[in-house]
Amino acid sequence: MTTSYLFTSESVGEGHPDKVCDQISDALLDAYLAQDKESRIALECFAKNNEVTIGGEVSSFAEIDVAQIVRKTICEIGYDRDELQFNGNNCKININISRQSSDIAQGVDEKDKKEQGAGDQGIMFGYATNESEDYLPLTLSLSHKILLKLSKLRREGKLPFIRPDAKSQVTFAYQDGKPRRVDAVVLSAQHSPDISLDELRKSLIEEVIQPVCGSWLDSNTKYFINPTGRFVLGGPAADTGLTGRKIIVDTYGGAARHGGGCFSGKDPSKVDRSAAYITRYIAKNIVASGIAEKCEVQLAYAIGIAAPVSLYVNCFGTSKIPESKIIEIIRKHFPLKPAEIIKHLNLKRPIYKKTASYGHFGRSDPDFTWEKLDKVNELKKYLPS
Repeated sequence: MTTSYLFTSESVGEGHPDKVCDQISDALLDAYLAQDKESRIALECFAKNNEVTIGGEVSSFAEIDVAQIVRKTICEIGYDRDELQFNGNNCKININISRQSSDIAQGVDEKDKKEQGAGDQGIMFGYATNESEDYLPLTLSLSHKILLKLSKLRREGKLPFIRPDAKSQVTFAYQDGKPRRVDAVVLSAQHSPDISLDELRKSLIEEVIQPVCGSWLDSNTKYFINPTGRFVLGGPAADTGLTGRKIIVDTYGGAARHGGGCFSGKDPSKVDRSAAYITRYIAKNIVASGIAEKCEVQLAYAIGIAAPVSLYVNCFGTSKIPESKIIEIIRKHFPLKPAEIIKHLNLKRPIYKKTASYGHFGRSDPDFTWEKLDKVNELKKYLPS
């Protein structure tokens, strides 16, 4: 029996208020790690109108200029003039940072223990699918790429009327679990007041959507470009921004489960980040090896304990070997304890600001070590002959 359905994923651009906050949190994390790779960081950002508040916990030998980093990050995104009503050059910055709780630190620090414990309890999921070349759902992959293209054209001055805030959404028609065509594209782009809606829509379809989506589009694809008709005021001037509020955009676009913890502003001792990266690494290598067409991996941790309390695998009926065997393979070939994960993926580096927009997964940047396919050959030997 043939099954048909529609599935949708969204993305948001670097100028979206929540993503502004994610980038600020990760820019601060990078600054601490650049001076002290053992820094313990948990920083949140809140942005509204022309004001930013930074709060959280820091244990580090590094000395950084928090306000200067915040301003630089905002200006680099494109909020660098008063007409946008959010300006990194003159926005008010409130800073409320204290040291990490000693109660938490004693569970994580190695010191008299043989192993580093997890920085908190929690569950983390990783996912991969072979429906796209980056092993992400096509709905999410194209949503990200639309906004990356829009940002590139804005920064190059080829779409001078585009401002930093933007959102995209791609709906695919699936048949028997396989993507067949793009059914609908939603793109909302902040713009200057002197561009007509007709010109805006024409430019975005011809210069952004069509080059990105290509042959997946057809004559029946529906386009919703700035559906309200006007998007001049954007960013924190129009909506509140908060770190960690776009966790589905950051991960798998709703195609897989999420443990609930965000990534940005957290150093890799927090398993919300490091374990989410290793589960993606595991799932991607399993799918790339041909063991399964789709794979979801869950890890769960207890605070202060190194070994995960559980490991779960779901291949949605697409695996060539039993999932119980896949779990055995994972335990044999992949690091699962926090210190091992951090070492294997080389996570104590200032690499995080660039993860904070356009997704943490499916990227070809060599600093994204969790995207490597260096376990594929080892895993292929487990395929049935």
